[in-house]
Amino acid sequence: MEPTITKNKVRPKNNGTKPLFENPILERLSRTHISVPITIYLVTSTFFCWYAFAYTDMSAAWIGFLFLAGITVFTLVEYAVHRGVFHMETNTPAKAKIQYTFHGIHHEYPKDKTRLAMPPAAAIFVGAALFAVMFLLLGEASYAFFPGFLVGYSGYLFVHFIVHAYAPPKNIFKWLWINHSVHHYKDHDKNYGVSSPVWDYVFGTYMK
Repeated sequence: MEPTITKNKVRPKNNGTKPLFENPILERLSRTHISVPITIYLVTSTFFCWYAFAYTDMSAAWIGFLFLAGITVFTLVEYAVHRGVFHMETNTPAKAKIQYTFHGIHHEYPKDKTRLAMPPAAAIFVGAALFAVMFLLLGEASYAFFPGFLVGYSGYLFVHFIVHAYAPPKNIFKWLWINHSVHHYKDHDKNYGVSSPVWDYVFGTYMK
C-alpha cells in the first residue's frame, strides 16, 4: 500500500527503488535515463528554431525574444505544476494515489536516478499537447516560443538530475543543490523551484 502523502509525512530513503506497476512493460516505461528526454527536447528545440528562421516571416530579434520568453514562462510553469499538482492536497484516496504515483514516490526515493524525468512516451505526448495549445494561442510565434520552453525544461531536468545524483559541487550548482535539498529534507511546502528559486521569492515560499 502506498503511503498517503501529506505534509512531510514521507521519510526519504537514501537508496533503493520501488516498482509502481506489476506489469513489467508499464514498469519499464515508467523509468528512463535522464539523457533520453533531454536529447529529445534539445533536438526538437533545434528543429523548431530552424523552422522559425527558415519558414516564417519573424525577424531574428523577435525570434530571440520569443525564445527567451519561452524559457521564462517555463520557470513559472515548473513552479506552478510542482506546487499545485505534484504537491496537491491528498484529502481523498484518489488524490493520494495520483500524487504518490506522479511525485510522492520521488520524495520517498529521491536518489532513484531512473525516475528523475518524465518517461519518453509520456514526454512526447505532453510535448505534442503543449505545442498544440501554444500554436492555438500564439500562431507562428509558437515556433520560437516552444523551443525556448523546451530548453527551459531541459535545464530543469539537468539541474534536477545533478542535485539528486551527485554530491554538492563547488560552483553555482551547489546553491541549487542546497535549495532543492531544503524542499526534500526540510519542508516539502517550500522551495518548489528547481531550476530557479525566483518564483519562490515572488510567492513567498522560499526557505534558506
